[in-house]
Amino acid sequence: MKNKLYYLLFVFYALVILLILAINGVFTGEVVSPSNLIINLIFLVAIGVLFAVSAGSFGRLNRCTSELNNARLAMGNKYKENGNRPTVIDGSNYGELFSDTELRRPLYRYCVQLEKHRTRSGYGQGTDIEDFINEDLIDRIGMSYFNSGISGALTGLGILGTFLGLAIGLGSFQGEDIFTISDNVGPLLSGMKVAFHTSVYGIFFSLLFNLCYRSIMADAYEKLSNFLDAFRQYAQPAASDANADTAAMLVYQANMANALKEMLQLQRGASADQTKALEEIVNRFVEQMTVACGAEFNALGHNLQNVTEAQKSVAENNRTLAAAINELLAANQRLQETVNMSLENQKIFAQELDAQKAQLEKACEDIGNQLYTFQQMRRVYEN
Repeated sequence: MKNKLYYLLFVFYALVILLILAINGVFTGEVVSPSNLIINLIFLVAIGVLFAVSAGSFGRLNRCTSELNNARLAMGNKYKENGNRPTVIDGSNYGELFSDTELRRPLYRYCVQLEKHRTRSGYGQGTDIEDFINEDLIDRIGMSYFNSGISGALTGLGILGTFLGLAIGLGSFQGEDIFTISDNVGPLLSGMKVAFHTSVYGIFFSLLFNLCYRSIMADAYEKLSNFLDAFRQYAQPAASDANADTAAMLVYQANMANALKEMLQLQRGASADQTKALEEIVNRFVEQMTVACGAEFNALGHNLQNVTEAQKSVAENNRTLAAAINELLAANQRLQETVNMSLENQKIFAQELDAQKAQLEKACEDIGNQLYTFQQMRRVYEN
């Protein structure tokens, strides 16, 4: 019922209006001071306008917090139906969670950011629902920038009414002797009545509004916190493990090494076959040309022989390339060993993090117990 407390504002507002009308004699038909009645009504209308604007913001806030609470319950039920397995909220199903535009827009931005961190092994780190649906959003929906100043504005209206009533009373107060002064006491008291009335209900409404506003915002923050906890448990995907990414990189490097080995073997076989075939072609060509044309083609035979030598040089260069590829394979193997060492270090670091997590959970439990004890002492003190 905390989120419905602002209804009390209008209940007490109506009671104050009836009280002011009764004090000024409206129900009996004996209005002593019309100016007093008019000033009070003007102040009450101003207060009513402020209450109406605040009620609109509280209504929007109630709709959003109710949707947060309903979404939390729906995610919990779906989690149980799926055998205690989370149902990831992403761009395909985000519209099923909220119907209010104020909540759908930040949820959509969360889904877009989540897709940017998607990897083959899952979702990367760095995307949390609280970055998009948080207390700043609740403050904006609840118009905290406006409602936080209403209490001070109501107090200011009460003080303004005080000075205005005194100004009216002193303005009508005239006289130089005791007889004329006694005749003007009535207008002075009428002005003081304005000052007294506006001050009383201005301060009263200020205290009442402050109580309602703080209770409503505390309830909204509590529902937001419950929703965020439920979303992280039931709908937010777990970040992918760094070890899985490292293992995928190692598999990629192993495949690359195998491909380089195959290329090296093919290059060696191709160079040897090309050299042998070219030598046979040159020898046969020289023999045939020598028989057919004589010594004129001897020079051509020598040139072709030079080409054969050049081909051998190319084969030697290929062998040099093969040696370089072997060195690259060795370097790749050393890199794999380094990555394996990094994985071992990560495992040790993960164990240390688990130990620190256990210590932190124990410290949080102690702090929770202390806070509970403090709340109990505070409740006893308040009672």
